[in-house]
Amino acid sequence: MRSHIVLWLPRVFGVLVCVFLGMFSLDAFASGTPIGEAILGFAVHIAPVLIFFAIVVLSWRRPLVGGVAFTVLAAAYALSARGRVSWIVVIGVPLLMLGILNLWSWRVGRRAS
Repeated sequence: MRSHIVLWLPRVFGVLVCVFLGMFSLDAFASGTPIGEAILGFAVHIAPVLIFFAIVVLSWRRPLVGGVAFTVLAAAYALSARGRVSWIVVIGVPLLMLGILNLWSWRVGRRAS
């Protein structure tokens, strides 16, 4: 039972993180913004979320890849957002947690086989 939870936890959390970060893309449609500019802003903001989702899908079968990728992305984001602790907490910490969960899932899966 425990290995089943460890297997599904990073998958569900990964989708939830993508949905959460994707919600930030909706600010491109602020009132008064021309539709062309809003669509371009939305595309720019949603691109990283689509990359994260692709990693979630890839890590479905290869949790080690997801663990390493999300941990590296969290570190890179923390370095790029230096001095903005609230940004790091909102975006970097969930990515780091996702990386750790994927590494845990990989380790548990390796023991089971």
